[in-house]
Amino acid sequence: MALPLQVKIVEVGPRDGLQNEKQAVATDIKVELIARLGDAGLKAIEATAFVAPKWVPQMADNAVVMARIERRAGVAYPVLVPNEKGLDAALAAGAREIAVFGAASEAFSQKNINCSIAASLARFAPVVAKAQAADVRVRGYVSCVLGCPYQGAVAPAAVADVAAALYDMGCYEVSLGDTIGTGTPAATQAMLEAVARRVPLQQLAGHYHDTYGMAIANIYASLELGVAVFDASIAGLGGCPYAAGAAGNVATEDVAWLMRGLGIDTGLDLDRLVAAGAWISAQLGRAPNSKVARAWLAKQAQTAGA
Repeated sequence: MALPLQVKIVEVGPRDGLQNEKQAVATDIKVELIARLGDAGLKAIEATAFVAPKWVPQMADNAVVMARIERRAGVAYPVLVPNEKGLDAALAAGAREIAVFGAASEAFSQKNINCSIAASLARFAPVVAKAQAADVRVRGYVSCVLGCPYQGAVAPAAVADVAAALYDMGCYEVSLGDTIGTGTPAATQAMLEAVARRVPLQQLAGHYHDTYGMAIANIYASLELGVAVFDASIAGLGGCPYAAGAAGNVATEDVAWLMRGLGIDTGLDLDRLVAAGAWISAQLGRAPNSKVARAWLAKQAQTAGA
């Protein structure tokens, strides 16, 4: 199959990337980051999560973030919600797109959200219905699609079951997450082929973590099958708190570089992306976790000093 001519990048840094930061990240920084990501050309920027501050204190300023961001025409600012209470808060804050999250691993579902996969799906059904009644789009996430920190291997059929349930429920798109980053290209394609028998390929997205350095390879494997939407996190922010050594999501800068090399349009400005990643990394007191960003910045410094 020919590679897609155009790919959409869903930026998850402000939510998925920052939610596990141990240091408090000021609201001003979150708002500025979202603005910089918009400047770089991103059309889908996951802004925050309406979850209990007890469990995710980093997202306690969710309503304030939503009130303060500049909402650009043509840009979506989805937010994560776990239940109807979260949905109500998101709607009150003016959210126009939400995301719900399930797992393909029974063990992970129990550890992460304290219920079975079936119970989690039953919990999402009224959330999705209520969101749709409010003309709010709903995206679905499936975690542990290529491995689980508790049960190990996850069968592609199990991933397909959860993805199909979310799609049938009304999710316009289902993002398939390699939460602990153990996937390889062959396993990725086997999983995608199983899911695509239940959910149209154009309604699927790839969400790959880079723990074992395979995220870009898994994205290319997904492109080969026709997947044209990928989640990424600026500067490679994030990680899975339940998996030892798990790196963050694949860096947005690295994905943009790959697509540029393949001649695939993303609408992104790589200079501004790298600058945004360098800026947020500086706010957090570290270097960007993106090989492309590090090389790009080193080259800029070398040129400036020549």
